[in-house]
Amino acid sequence: MITSIFSKSKPINFIFVAVYVCLLFVVTNYTLLFSDLNSSLATLFKWAVTLFLVFLIDFIVSKNNLTQRNSYAIMTFGLLFGMFPEVMKHTNLLLANLFIIFALRRLISLHSNLHIKKKLFDAAFWIALAALFYFWSILFFALVIVALIYHSQNDFKNVIIPFMGVATVIILLLVYNIIVDDVYVKPSNFKRYASLDFTAYNSKENILKFTVLFTSYVWTLIYYFKNIPDKNKKLKPSYFLIAWSSIIAILVAIIAPAKNGSEFLFLFAPFSIIMANYIEVISERWFKEVFIALFIIVPIIGLML
Repeated sequence: MITSIFSKSKPINFIFVAVYVCLLFVVTNYTLLFSDLNSSLATLFKWAVTLFLVFLIDFIVSKNNLTQRNSYAIMTFGLLFGMFPEVMKHTNLLLANLFIIFALRRLISLHSNLHIKKKLFDAAFWIALAALFYFWSILFFALVIVALIYHSQNDFKNVIIPFMGVATVIILLLVYNIIVDDVYVKPSNFKRYASLDFTAYNSKENILKFTVLFTSYVWTLIYYFKNIPDKNKKLKPSYFLIAWSSIIAILVAIIAPAKNGSEFLFLFAPFSIIMANYIEVISERWFKEVFIALFIIVPIIGLML
C-alpha cells in the first residue's frame, strides 16, 4: 500500500512527506514553538530548514536521475526523521547537513562535465562552511577528493581549486571575527570535541532503532554496490559518491561528541537514495511493504519501551 503510493513521482507524495515531517517537528519542538518570541522565531527557522531539506532531496534525486521516477527517496527521508526526531532540535546540525547536501549536489552534477572547476570550488566551499557549524563535517571533504579521482585527476588546476574554496571560507571567517570581535579566530569557531563513549545507546529504544537502521543500511548498501555496474556509465561516479558519503556519515556519527540520535542526520540523505534504489529492484511487493513498515513501527514501539 505505502510503496504503491510512492511508486510514482507525484507532487502529492511530496505533500504527504512534508505534512508528516511538519507534524513530527511540532511534536518534537512543541515547548519551544509556543514559548517566547525569540524561541518561536528560532524554532520556525529550524522548521523551514527541515522542510527545505525534504525539497532539496527530492530536487537532487529527480534532477540527476538517481532513482527511477518514484518518490521512495523522500519517503525514506521522512521516515528517518520519525526514527530520529531529535535531529529537529539542533539548528547548527541542520544547517551543517544542509550545506553538506549542497556540496553533494554539486559533486553529483559533475557527471555533466560542465563547469567542473566552479562545482569543485562550490562543493569545497559548502563543506568548509558546514564545518563552522559542526566541525566533523570537514570529513566530507574526502568526497571532493573522490570526485577528483573520478572526474579530473589529471588536471592540476582542478586539484588546487577545492583548497581555494576552503581558503575562501577561512578568509571570510577571519574578516567576520575581526569586524565583530576584534580577533582573528575564536575557540568557538572550531569545536573539535569527539567521543567514543556509546553508553548513551544502552537502552531498549536505542538498541531497537540502531539495529533496524544498521541492518537496513548494510543490507541495502550491498545490493546498491551490486547494481551499480548496471547503471548508466556516465552516472556511475555519482552513485559511488553517494555510497562514500553514507560511509563518511557513519564515521561522523561514531566520533560525534553528543550521542542522542541527532548525529545520524548526515546519513539521512545518502541512505534515502540507497534505500530508494533497493526498493526499486525488489520484485516481492510484500517484502517492500514489510521493509518500509519497520521504519514506521519501530519509533512507535520505541516510545513504549
